[in-house]
Amino acid sequence: MRLITSLNSFKLFYLPTALICVISFSYSQSTDTLKVETEDCQQEELGDVLRGMLNKPPKIDTTSKSASLILLPIIGSNPATGFMVGVGGQFAFQTLGSELYSLLSGSLQLTTKGQFLILLKNNIYTKNERIFLSGDWRYQIFSQSTYGLGTNAPDGGVLDYQYSLANNETAIDSFAQPMTFDFLRFHQSVLVKIKPKFYLGLGYYFDGYYKIVDQKLNLTPDDTLITSHYAYNTYYDFNTSKYFSSAININVLYDSRDNMINSYKGYYARASWRGAFEFLGNEVGGNVYEFEYRSFHSLSKHNPRHLIAFWMMANFSDEGTFPYMVLPATAYDQRGRSARGYTQGRFRGNDYVYLETEYRFPITKCNKVLGGVVFANATSTNGFEDDPKLFESIKPGYGAGLRIMVDKQSKTNLAVDFGFGEKSFGFYLAASETF
Repeated sequence: MRLITSLNSFKLFYLPTALICVISFSYSQSTDTLKVETEDCQQEELGDVLRGMLNKPPKIDTTSKSASLILLPIIGSNPATGFMVGVGGQFAFQTLGSELYSLLSGSLQLTTKGQFLILLKNNIYTKNERIFLSGDWRYQIFSQSTYGLGTNAPDGGVLDYQYSLANNETAIDSFAQPMTFDFLRFHQSVLVKIKPKFYLGLGYYFDGYYKIVDQKLNLTPDDTLITSHYAYNTYYDFNTSKYFSSAININVLYDSRDNMINSYKGYYARASWRGAFEFLGNEVGGNVYEFEYRSFHSLSKHNPRHLIAFWMMANFSDEGTFPYMVLPATAYDQRGRSARGYTQGRFRGNDYVYLETEYRFPITKCNKVLGGVVFANATSTNGFEDDPKLFESIKPGYGAGLRIMVDKQSKTNLAVDFGFGEKSFGFYLAASETF
């Protein structure tokens, strides 16, 4: 769950108060072992700590367990959505002949302003890891603000390319530009193992935006206000009320991670080409080139939770070949976790590069239930007609979080993070790591 707010606005969020008791109890259990870790220290999970608090006998461990289901409540509030309720969760499991976990995750959310969100993600290995399925499916009746192209937007007022209509210049207020729309996404790829750790495959990507209402847009003479979305789509002759992108893609993947849910070691590298041909229904043909890299490096021989991790994403698309909302943007990755500290869609452009590093560490040394993270990230996108160019404007983010082991077999953590960016901060609650 991703909740973002301006530093000057109010945010309500909920966490079970029991976590406070769990943190206290878990820490007190481990204070005698902070100086040295012994072979008697075993990985525990939240349920083990709760049983200890209730003086109940420990659960009999079974190494044959190969599946786990985790559900989380979603409760929050912000001006764009109103009061929000829902449920999110993940199902982790092992398929026949695979030591690696597969993952199904999703959420269902409703708001008092009539918004409705369904998200389903799949990352599944078939028998003996011969085939890898990766998908991102979403249907959202949603609202979201945009800010223009480039990581410098909206610094300095409106974008240079915004032009006059009906002899009226665009308005100087180019800060948050709220929109409502229906969003349908179907991203699904099928990759086949060609050698150990290497996969090659095809996919189909569809992103559709319908019933778009650009709430700040005003075309009334003498009171005209042109938004970034309207200006861009009009400039390139795209529809401003509905549009979609339909594309096939080719993926090459190398994945040596020990666990996709919570990696302690290994590398992940993916290169993808996406072709949005006109015969697939697109108004204009275009290409997207995507690259993603993750690596995980242990800092302790005794405790694998002590590590540093790196994440890089890069997207490059042809100028003027995709409608405004289809362009690469922050937090539109499969997990929706990039650019912690900024709202989804805060930075957008034809070319997009994102970098993050995260230090993960244990807090309780013996039962290993509690851990923490500190992270820093940087985002850069180009502007209209490459002004500004990529890397001419870079926006940093940073933050810290708590990790609570809720399933020791799949190594699933409950992640609670706070992220900070320029004039914004975010609160994040999720099962599994950010990347």
